[in-house]
Amino acid sequence: MQIAETLNQGLRREYSLVIPAAALAKRVDARLAEVSKQVRMPGFRPGKVPPNLVRKMHGAALRGEALQEAVNESVQQLLADRQLRPATQPQVDLEGDDPEGDIGVKVALEILPTVEDVKIDDLALEKLVVAPDDSAIADALQRLAQSAQRTEPAPAGHVAVTGDTLIIDFEGRVDGELFDGGAGEGMRVTIGSGQLIPGFEDQLIGAAANEQRTIHVTFPTDYNVAYLKGKPAEFLITVQAVETPVATAIDDDFAKGLGIDTLDALKEILKDQIAAEFTQLTRTHLKRKLLDTLASRHDFEVPPSMVDAEFEQIWSQIEQEAAQDADPVAARAGIESEREDYRRIAERRVRLGLLLSEIGGRNNINVTQAEMNRLIGQEAARYPGEQQKVVKFFQENPMAAAQLRAPLYEDKVVDYLLGKAELTERHVSRAELEAAIEDEDETPGLMLGHHDHDHAGHVHGPDCNHGHDHEPAKPAKARKAKAAVTEAPAAEPAVAEAPAVEAPPAEAPAKKPRAKAAKAETAEAAAPEAAAEAPAKPKRAKKAE
Repeated sequence: MQIAETLNQGLRREYSLVIPAAALAKRVDARLAEVSKQVRMPGFRPGKVPPNLVRKMHGAALRGEALQEAVNESVQQLLADRQLRPATQPQVDLEGDDPEGDIGVKVALEILPTVEDVKIDDLALEKLVVAPDDSAIADALQRLAQSAQRTEPAPAGHVAVTGDTLIIDFEGRVDGELFDGGAGEGMRVTIGSGQLIPGFEDQLIGAAANEQRTIHVTFPTDYNVAYLKGKPAEFLITVQAVETPVATAIDDDFAKGLGIDTLDALKEILKDQIAAEFTQLTRTHLKRKLLDTLASRHDFEVPPSMVDAEFEQIWSQIEQEAAQDADPVAARAGIESEREDYRRIAERRVRLGLLLSEIGGRNNINVTQAEMNRLIGQEAARYPGEQQKVVKFFQENPMAAAQLRAPLYEDKVVDYLLGKAELTERHVSRAELEAAIEDEDETPGLMLGHHDHDHAGHVHGPDCNHGHDHEPAKPAKARKAKAAVTEAPAAEPAVAEAPAVEAPPAEAPAKKPRAKAAKAETAEAAAPEAAAEAPAKPKRAKKAE
């Protein structure tokens, strides 16, 4: 095989390969010999069909298979010989396909950058620590009491106020017509709970038992029934009864109702839970400071295709959030001014992901097979009755497995770096810690991800292709954006494995497992490891078609 480099520009590479006609013909003959032993044809014993007849019937298909194999091996050899680490799936095109002549193949790809100087020494970080106090435990008890609160019938003449529960019959109309699901009986509605569409509960304030009233509301523009989106509606309400909340005594009996022997034992359980929550908040803040430090120390070129894919993922989520705004047109106009901020976020995410991947590779950090089996088992447990399908899905889909593995790998790299860092503890209140996190959220250009401050998101690297459930970092003018944007893409180090042309698709479970990837769930950057498993079928030159 002949190899010629035709482009070497930044991280972009292009190569021209030539597969000799004789080599391809040899492959076809080998496949013909294999198939001839299996072909059945009337008038011939099994395995005795003449090769010329087999060639006449199946020659085109056999040549196609042989060509695919030859292209696949040629690209494998190219990556191995030139020690290339593809950032995304190589683009493979056939430059003509003369049945009698040599085959030209064009391969275009972007490679991962080489990070020569990894600066992880002398890391110094401040660790903000919060201890659970009596007030935090009291607040948690109060929330528990509210969730367990019971009601009792209101006294005669009582009119409903916020917090009361009404039992109602209802009949709704849009454009004067009843709509599916718009009528019901005996529904319990707690005023102020927010369980119904905006404006509905507020119009129940002042209602009394046995009263009828008409309520006018407008369905949200993001309502889950298409023909009701943004439509004004009229509901005829009949109040069967009004119930008022009964204060819950927080005592041993309350604890026993939750399956705990005593109130003191319940407090200890809550104290441990709050401490775990505070520990996660601390880690979120500490991790962000670590990534900020790494970002400030490193600046290297990143593959544009990975940045484009990361940006498209972020932007898609931001647009979805804008579409759910009360004024979608204004929201979209607002985010347009932040487009470049989010592109910088995408670039930083990719750079940090590649950097963490490099750090992990240099320090032999990896996810063991036992750990991977545990992750797959946990994911399979989410799909009762389909566990075997889920396990098979991850075994046969390297990209899905990479998505599942990435968060754990990231945690290992972050733990390694935090173990090297000099940490200075400072005790603060919960409000101070949350304020520190919120201040970072408001810093333009940071991609600090969290979900109600319970975790920091994770960092994507070249073999992480997944979605996320995190709330994004927001540039200062885009405070309403709540799309799933995390700190940086994470993964194990990419290896320069060769692409397998046209790998057959594996059957996915009925419900596709949601691999953590952010996440997201989401046009992400393809990974060298994952993309290398199944690149696109080589495109034939127009002339050959």
